[in-house]
Amino acid sequence: MLKKLVASALYAGFAAGLIVAALQLLLTVPVILEAEKYETGVLTHFAGAGHNIVAGEHGDQVAAENAESSTKRSFLTILATVAAQCGFALVLVAGFAFVTSRGHAISPRTGLIWGIAGFFAFHLLPAAGLSPELPGSAAADLGARQIWWAATVAASIGGLALIGYGRNWAIWGAGIALLALPHVLGAPQPWAFAGVVPPELAADFAGKALAVAAVGWAVLGFFTAYFWQREGTLT
Repeated sequence: MLKKLVASALYAGFAAGLIVAALQLLLTVPVILEAEKYETGVLTHFAGAGHNIVAGEHGDQVAAENAESSTKRSFLTILATVAAQCGFALVLVAGFAFVTSRGHAISPRTGLIWGIAGFFAFHLLPAAGLSPELPGSAAADLGARQIWWAATVAASIGGLALIGYGRNWAIWGAGIALLALPHVLGAPQPWAFAGVVPPELAADFAGKALAVAAVGWAVLGFFTAYFWQREGTLT
């Protein structure tokens, strides 16, 4: 069983990780690099002015440094993304093992549903309180945000599980309440909105980051269930 768990997660995580990394390099990484120019002062944004000011020689220096490190950053992005997807896949197969032991079948179709649920739990629902952030954005205390995010993910997983596998309105109601609880308590917010990144750029990043996460989790859920099922037929 342990071999099946690890093999399914590694196969699915590697396949999904490459897809997600490609989407990140195409969609979100360029936005991050642009935001770093505002964070370092290469570009300066003035609300309502409708233009940017390039910071002369400093801008040329930073641009050259970014060009030199782009290949290394791309490699590290791919490596980190594949590792993260393998970790998420391990979470999925642990859940598959749990529900399978209680008589529920796992197929690529149910894996896709689990993947969508994973996107809701790890990304969409936490984003309702803490949206994806760019470098240079205003933010609350890091520790407080990490605690709220982790609690929200845990509550979301529990709530979605109660809704998905519950058999009566009491359990479904408890699941809905669990989903709502972190948002009723509220996420930590910055004292003032004083980030140096243009709001249009931040909105563009948030939308693209959530879109990439949605595709990634759907693909991961499908692949993890597929390899889970395949490994099961080979043992």
